[in-house]
Amino acid sequence: MAICLAKNERLQDGHSLLTNIESCLPDKTFIIEHSSIVNQEKKGNLDMKHLKMILTFIFAGAALILFSSPASAFLDNKFEKELEKEAGAVKLVREVQRGNYNVVTTEELKKWIDDGKDIVVVDTMPYEDSYKKNHIPNALQFLFPIPDMNEWNTAETDGKTEADFMKLLGDDKEKTIVVYCGFVKCTRSHNGAAWAVKMGYKNVYRYTGGIFAWKGAGYPIEGTE
Repeated sequence: MAICLAKNERLQDGHSLLTNIESCLPDKTFIIEHSSIVNQEKKGNLDMKHLKMILTFIFAGAALILFSSPASAFLDNKFEKELEKEAGAVKLVREVQRGNYNVVTTEELKKWIDDGKDIVVVDTMPYEDSYKKNHIPNALQFLFPIPDMNEWNTAETDGKTEADFMKLLGDDKEKTIVVYCGFVKCTRSHNGAAWAVKMGYKNVYRYTGGIFAWKGAGYPIEGTE
């Protein structure tokens, strides 16, 4: 949807006037010809006060039609956006329920680190494409896939085994484990957290915001970038 404005035409008193105005609305088109207005002005039958009144009326009418259209491309559809938010929220909740782990926010994780809390932070993103470039300080890397990994598959974990993952997490099953990936919709962290729970770790958290949220908060990172 757009309003199309044509070229200007110079009037006798030095003022300019749009030659015509077209509204490009779906199923609604109106054209206001310029010739009669211009000719009247040239003949001296139309002063600038009346001309401004006419133009104000024209633009007011265009705005009324534009914003009364339910299909207006200029207006965000808040109802459709709410559907998207709902789908994302429900998906995340069901992943958490299925994995039986906890979640932690960006601010909470930053406070844990600042306070020196004894935690293991695991980055589940690919090493070369992500972890090497940027990761949370002192985070350990262990690749997990995006699709659900209900059975351990070394083809999806860069050749590493369950024993390798347990070695990374340590022997203390009471220690706090934090697993993250790229962003909220990324499910690598879901797989990592779910497998930590399966292995008997009692305090497993998924940091849902991931490296995107961490960088968005302006917190320090490690890596080559």
